[in-house]
Amino acid sequence: MDWALIESWKEIGIPLHIALRGIEKAFDSWESKPRKRSVKTLLYCQEEVEAQYAEWLESRVGAAAEQSAEATTHDDDAPFSRTALLEHLRSARAGMLAAVEQRNADDLSEALGRAINLLTDLEAEYQSIPVADAQKLEHSLSGIDRMLNEAVRTAVTREQLAEITKEIKKQLRPYKSHMESSVYEQTLENFLLKRLREQFAVPRLSLFFL
Repeated sequence: MDWALIESWKEIGIPLHIALRGIEKAFDSWESKPRKRSVKTLLYCQEEVEAQYAEWLESRVGAAAEQSAEATTHDDDAPFSRTALLEHLRSARAGMLAAVEQRNADDLSEALGRAINLLTDLEAEYQSIPVADAQKLEHSLSGIDRMLNEAVRTAVTREQLAEITKEIKKQLRPYKSHMESSVYEQTLENFLLKRLREQFAVPRLSLFFL
């Protein structure tokens, strides 16, 4: 069963968000090269999930090593270096600016403008503090992400949203019976927001995408 496979990933320590990211990337690859046969099992995603997990572990270890090598104070438990966090903020802000330039004045462009200002403030804050608190930053970025998620939802019509949701449900149909309801709903939501944010070129901010 596919759900049993997901459970096996969890048992070896692969976080659910990493497994979902691997599944997303596997489907992205499959969609970019359409095949006559559909994907029948999450085993198709196994290699990508493992690759994502390996990258995630490497990023945590590498970032911790980089931070411990910095000349001044550092936090031994920090999963990311301040340099990496600042680069993430700069990259996200640049992506937001590019997205704003593609739009006329509307609710989404207003939300993007607020996000840009908040990211600018966060960048200034993290440039001045001796130790970067990744957990605190993730909390701040999650708040901005929630605002942007609502904005991209309102940037499409009900008909467009229903059509996109229908397409994603069709894509997930082979796996629905093997997923707990909460996992299915979260996966559906993740795929929907991913599709909408890609459509409007709105970068995702969570540190999980570093």
